[in-house]
Amino acid sequence: MSSAASHPTTLSRMLAAFVREHWRAYAAAGAMLSCIAVLTVWIPRQVGHVVDALVSGRLQDGALLQQLGLLVAAGAVIYLLRAGWRLTLFKASFQLGARLRTRLYARLALQGPAWFQAQRTGNLMALATNDIDTVEQAAGEAMLAGFDGSQTLILVLAMMTIGIDWRLGLAALVPFPLMGLAFWWISKHLHTAAQDSLTRFGDLNQQVQESLAGVRTLRALGLVARSEQQFGGLADRAAEASFRSQRWEASYEPAVGMTLTAATAIALAVGGWLVARHEISIGQLTAFTMYLGQLIWPMFAAGWVMALLERGRAAWARLAPVLDAPLTLADEGRAALPLPAPLRAEGLTFGFPGAKRPAVEQVDFVLAPGRTLGIVGATGAGKSTLVRLLLRQAEPDAGRMKLGGVPLPELPLGELRAHIAWVPQEPFLFSASVADNIALARPGATPADIEAAARLAAVHEDIVRLPEGYATEVGERGVTLSGGQRQRVAIARALLSDAPLLVLDDALSAVDTRTETAILDHLRELRAARPDRSVIVIAHRLSAVMDADEVIVLKQGHVIERGTHQQLLGLGGWYASQWRYQQIEASLEAA
Repeated sequence: MSSAASHPTTLSRMLAAFVREHWRAYAAAGAMLSCIAVLTVWIPRQVGHVVDALVSGRLQDGALLQQLGLLVAAGAVIYLLRAGWRLTLFKASFQLGARLRTRLYARLALQGPAWFQAQRTGNLMALATNDIDTVEQAAGEAMLAGFDGSQTLILVLAMMTIGIDWRLGLAALVPFPLMGLAFWWISKHLHTAAQDSLTRFGDLNQQVQESLAGVRTLRALGLVARSEQQFGGLADRAAEASFRSQRWEASYEPAVGMTLTAATAIALAVGGWLVARHEISIGQLTAFTMYLGQLIWPMFAAGWVMALLERGRAAWARLAPVLDAPLTLADEGRAALPLPAPLRAEGLTFGFPGAKRPAVEQVDFVLAPGRTLGIVGATGAGKSTLVRLLLRQAEPDAGRMKLGGVPLPELPLGELRAHIAWVPQEPFLFSASVADNIALARPGATPADIEAAARLAAVHEDIVRLPEGYATEVGERGVTLSGGQRQRVAIARALLSDAPLLVLDDALSAVDTRTETAILDHLRELRAARPDRSVIVIAHRLSAVMDADEVIVLKQGHVIERGTHQQLLGLGGWYASQWRYQQIEASLEAA
């Protein structure tokens, strides 16, 4: 699906599309603002009539009170209408913010690892918070303030020139072209300053995210002071950029103030001369000066709107490329997944950009339903790369992988990944309870189901020793648990899943040999209970693949040996020598 169709390339087009969709809310707010504008320009004119009536002695006590009551009532109606349009408008603009965050999250969720390798987490977080808030303000406050200010300006100018005296009105407008020139110059610099401010905020956010994620490493290496110094520098630069942006934004106010001061001086001079010539009354001059005072809001609104729009443009310029970024992995598959589903790799070849040689090359294997495949090899042999290709986190350069006879790109990504329960070497736990982390694979799981999965993963005894047992909060990324406990909780989560294919990507590396043996025994029991479930075990310790129906040995991306455990021992190659070495190492540890 083309993202360009969903996300207009300019802020103005995006706002126009949003206003068309929510035209009722904007129309209601506009109608209320129109009533406010009419009442606002009516009040000075009415005051002028009251002043002239008082000067001529035509207004008695009862009539005066009646006129004052009308003015008070108009003020109360204006107050209510202002509250009404804000509630109506901001409800719509908040929907825009929620929609943009949802779109951003959905886009990020569909991107592959290759795209994220070129991004910074802190900057993406800044887009989801600060930048979208800025766009939201442009859709809400800026648009309606612009409408309100423009409408008030037109009505006030009409009352000044047509309702009172056109000569006085034109004379008062002499300084305004200079204000327009100043606004153009300020806006030009504000856009650049706002863009720099948002970028600096993203840099600061990135530093905070990295420092908090790696706080234990920083402490262990004694780098806390250095990190604080780096953070202080970024904070100073962000504050300086924000100050420059605010300084340019604040420049609108002096421009407005000087313009209105000059216009008032001209109006008093020309108006005094016209009163002296009896061409206008004192009440008319009073009303005119009140109208000049009412021009303060449209002028300030103009500066405010331009500031919000320039900041919104800068934010959208950062946000739109992420929303429009092409997906690194296409999700266009529509084929149904036949069950049972054997997994077949045919000539798989994949190389990382810039690498001198492929990570895997001409790899073939077949995994029938209910069977177990072991994948072993030295570090960097390409074991985890095969899992990335299976999960479609990357696409092969040559060859293909089929599930149930269907090439993986022809399957919907959601259906493919729902078919696989994957336990990575470095499992991710959420800031929730142990039970919630295990039940992530099956939200409707009962406590008994969760405990059964934990027992299979040999982590139940560890959990019950925690302060609150299964209700214990594990902290961000499972920081309160050891590496082995995190791995076993992740294994329990995968075992609780109903996925037909279980993939253990070196998921036993952080557990001791005894615990590994217990988990493998439980997996054998599970295989007997679910004969249709296939298993892929990637491991450094060869004891993890002893019971596999087939083991393939990778070296520099190539399959150099394959067979059962006993067959590989008989070959006397890499597998056999590594097995002997690990057995000696285990006996020394036991001694």
